[in-house]
Amino acid sequence: MQKSFNPISCFFIFLAVSAFSCKQEPVKPDYRGEMRKFVEKISENGESWHPGFIVVPQNGLALLSSDGTPQGSPENAYIAAIDGVGQEELWYGYDNKDDIATPETEHSEMLSMCLFARDHGLKVMVTDYAISDANIDDSYSRNSDNNFISFAADHRELDNIPHNPLYPFHFYQAAQVTFPSAKNFLYLINPSYYATKEEYVHALEHTKYDLYVLDLFFNETERLDTADLNRIRRNNYGLDCKILCYMSIGEAESYRWYWKPYWNVTPPPFLVAEDPSWPDNFTVRYWDPNWQAIICGQGDSYLKRIVNAGFDGVYLDLVSNYEYFEE
Repeated sequence: MQKSFNPISCFFIFLAVSAFSCKQEPVKPDYRGEMRKFVEKISENGESWHPGFIVVPQNGLALLSSDGTPQGSPENAYIAAIDGVGQEELWYGYDNKDDIATPETEHSEMLSMCLFARDHGLKVMVTDYAISDANIDDSYSRNSDNNFISFAADHRELDNIPHNPLYPFHFYQAAQVTFPSAKNFLYLINPSYYATKEEYVHALEHTKYDLYVLDLFFNETERLDTADLNRIRRNNYGLDCKILCYMSIGEAESYRWYWKPYWNVTPPPFLVAEDPSWPDNFTVRYWDPNWQAIICGQGDSYLKRIVNAGFDGVYLDLVSNYEYFEE
């Protein structure tokens, strides 16, 4: 026997199924918005502990505007929370191809956002990976033409003080350097070339950079402290420079002090997966309160250690990890 069609019953069944489906699909975070809020929180806490604290996110320039392009409206709260932006591989080294010019499509996209940042009052710090003298010179020249400050790294590992140029690009003697007035920087976060911390600090205090990006740690048991930073800051050339501390906020590093041995067996909910390009680095759900407490909480957090050591600010890496979750 053919059953009759009851439109009212079907309507209520539709509502029930729809409601059930909605409950089964959790709402995804606004990945870009969550990263902006995280950086803003780092800035707020850093400023409260160290007035004038400098915050520079590296890569992830799409966070600067509503749609990630120069045509989008500026994200004013985020822009106000930071002092500059960092961008790798703008001219050379894209996709780990050192000393090779960055393809035009990728270069144009990055350059447009660097200009957007500059035009909104942010200092732009570019790291190119160039080896030949011609490409190193070209990198410094092109960045200078756009009023960016730059560092041409001839080691992808960022473990050395380059010999070219002999003096930092646009070096000048100044009694005191402010972050906005800095003309050059050294990016050295892997001091493995140096046998001891004393040897490392000695090498740094004999350089002439306006700005430094260094790691908090010399090795896993020794950290840079205020005395070390003051030696670098007031070096033999009378230059009072600024020193930023590298800190990864989009990945957890298993060699850091905060890593718990049991995480290797029972990882916390914020850990996602190991980065295939960088062993011992693990993508995190950066919006997780427990991860944010490790990075910038009120207790013995990473940021608190950086402030206590005497750094002038932070250089935030893996800010662009919102892309991992969007994809």
